[in-house]
Amino acid sequence: METILDRIIEQKKKEVLLLQESKEIILESEFPKRSLIEKLQTAKELSIIAEYKRASPSKGLINNGVEPEVQAFIYENSGASAISVLTDSTFFKGSFADLKKVRQAVNLPILCKDFIISPLQIDVASAHGANIILLIVAALEESQLHELFQYAKGKGLEVLVEVHNQNELEIALKTGAKLIGVNNRDLKTFTVSLEVTEQLAEIAKKSGAFLISESGIHTEQDAQRVRNAGANGILVGEALMVSQDIEKSFMKLRVPLQEGVNK
Repeated sequence: METILDRIIEQKKKEVLLLQESKEIILESEFPKRSLIEKLQTAKELSIIAEYKRASPSKGLINNGVEPEVQAFIYENSGASAISVLTDSTFFKGSFADLKKVRQAVNLPILCKDFIISPLQIDVASAHGANIILLIVAALEESQLHELFQYAKGKGLEVLVEVHNQNELEIALKTGAKLIGVNNRDLKTFTVSLEVTEQLAEIAKKSGAFLISESGIHTEQDAQRVRNAGANGILVGEALMVSQDIEKSFMKLRVPLQEGVNK
């Protein structure tokens, strides 16, 4: 049975073919380097990767009424440690133009949130100002994951490797990744449970990686729950995109880290 993830990957294959056929020259990034890892090393609070997301396959349109540079500016002033930008157009209504607008508006590390299956996509993300790329274990063969991981590192980018279960986590850790994202949303069924972070946190932390809990985090209690499990940071999209008071939402989510969690 075809899943949403299957459909997304098939679309990405078409997009990569178009990139290859376009013969467009992709320039090197003209933007300064920004490191999320450095921020996590010294953080005293749960770090927030604030996401600019217009829509999603599970929720439909979330908020298409605010410009990326405006939202990003508010995120930075509210205390975000980094900003994630959805660049998928078919399923999330995003674009690389959104990414570039955010890069030009803020001084924070920026994560290109997409379903990356080719080095070409990494080149485009870097050229538009990304400092971090996402690699999703569920979307890649293990050999592909290693190839793309090394390619991104070679371009000076940080890599957030995303997992959904223990088998994927064990594959991710073989890359030596310093940023592990645990997605509480199953990309095949789109069900959400913070138990996923709780189940995988100990293994991820033992590797020495920084742990980012993704999806399903809306309240202070949610933030405390994943913090208690060992998360260094959270990736929050929908809750911030629909918030009527973003600064207040940040205050609730910026809970103190447990002593020694950075080590």
